[in-house]
Amino acid sequence: MVMEDSRKPYSYKEYVAGLFAGVATVVVGHPFDTVKGITYRNGFHCTARILATEGVRGLYIGATPSFVGMAFESSLLFGIYSQTKQSLQGGVQSSRPQPQVIIPSAAFAGAIISFVLCPSELVKCRMQIQGTDSLVPKCSGYSSSLDCTLKTIKSDGVTGAFRGGSTTFLRESIGNAVFFSVYEYVRYYMHLQLKSGSSDHNNLVDMGIGILSGGLGGVAFWSTVLPLDVAKTIIQTAPDKSSPTNPFQVLNSIYRMSGLRGCYTGLGPTILRAFPANAAAIVTWEVAMKLLGIKNN
Repeated sequence: MVMEDSRKPYSYKEYVAGLFAGVATVVVGHPFDTVKGITYRNGFHCTARILATEGVRGLYIGATPSFVGMAFESSLLFGIYSQTKQSLQGGVQSSRPQPQVIIPSAAFAGAIISFVLCPSELVKCRMQIQGTDSLVPKCSGYSSSLDCTLKTIKSDGVTGAFRGGSTTFLRESIGNAVFFSVYEYVRYYMHLQLKSGSSDHNNLVDMGIGILSGGLGGVAFWSTVLPLDVAKTIIQTAPDKSSPTNPFQVLNSIYRMSGLRGCYTGLGPTILRAFPANAAAIVTWEVAMKLLGIKNN
């Protein structure tokens, strides 16, 4: 079944909604990301150690570039995804999710935002590895995110800020194709079940659907591309400029030393982060679109 898409091109509004989603993602997800980035016995030990020595602020180490990068990245991601999807639908929208529309739209959006994410994540990763109990001496570390950025550019040039760029490109294009596919299908089938039932359809129900579809989409994203993220972190934090930058070469080395488990380092904290962070992003995005007068079909 197809129907004419009566939506107008909302231009900037979809990008504004995405920006709010990005802020929500960092607020909810960054503490989990910090725990993932430092080696401890387990995530709970890491959290307790950071809180004891640095307080809540310690959980937001490197958060400044994350807020800036994620807000801009999320704005682009949701805006480009929405508008590319409309363009591929050609004014005709199916009542069901269309993988031939969702996958290329999400992959394209992911590919574009990887250019924003790469430098901000490089700074975040380098800041995080010098945190509590890090092996990086404080005297040779970075005093701030800006200091890290300037030192990186001074030592490696502007291209140094994009170290790990190809790995970020793969992670984001593949991961977002998975994320939006899961989100769209879970959302569609949940709405379908509600329509066939007698439940009243209200804002609280919409929020519940957003939490579940966004959370499951986030879990699917990281379950698929976590090995690429592990490789990216190693590439971006390697002290030797001549270290390999090919993610498959890095993952091959990890696999030989630590097996499949090594390729999924940080899986527990990452999955724990993925559900609430992406649920917050989707709920915020959908609420923002409603407030801005955008219909999300």
